Amino acid sequence: MKIQILPSLLAADFGNLRGDILKAAASGADALHLDIMDAHFVPNLSFGPDIVKLSRAVAPDFFRHVHLMMTRPDLYLEPFSNAGAQTIQVHIEADCNIHTELSRIRAMGIRAAVVLNPETPAERIFPYLKECDEVLVMTVRPGYGGQKFIEECLPKITAIRNRAPSLDIMVDGGINYETSLLAAKAGANMFVAGSFLFKQEDMKLAVANMRSACEAVFKN
Repeated sequence: MKIQILPSLLAADFGNLRGDILKAAASGADALHLDIMDAHFVPNLSFGPDIVKLSRAVAPDFFRHVHLMMTRPDLYLEPFSNAGAQTIQVHIEADCNIHTELSRIRAMGIRAAVVLNPETPAERIFPYLKECDEVLVMTVRPGYGGQKFIEECLPKITAIRNRAPSLDIMVDGGINYETSLLAAKAGANMFVAGSFLFKQEDMKLAVANMRSACEAVFKN
């Protein structure tokens, strides 16, 4: 199981997005995570397709991972696909047919993923595990960066891992050295870190340290 580290652009300097995209790309991280918020599904507003397009233009070889925190993600799949998304994640709690949207995403040649919020039981996504390429377990309530990791989410990671041993399982929210190890022990192999990574003086070293620590958990 490959360990993957993804800096979240939500924690970048919005006055220097180009520079921070390049910084993330040079860090040795596996992909850039872009949080798309509609101010309806979550109480915040963030990026649109143009920022995904900017990421593609600035660092074309840096994988673009798009998380749609939207009530109606089904209305925006094509714009984000056209902008350069290479993975698209949709919430199980969204107001759309998840089976249909996962199929549409895959038909575009994009990795499809389903997301569940902290209060949503793992069983809600079990019917979709064979239709997606990865699962994201939110370890904070979505909407804002810099929140505290919710440890009560860890058993859900383990439940999903037991159900789908080879599936990529991602965590997002409050991820740092300590919480990434907790999540790795529970079964996660993909780690989104925003505030923690962008505050580091040496992001490359931080990414390498987080990766090696999580890899050690999997080897044991």
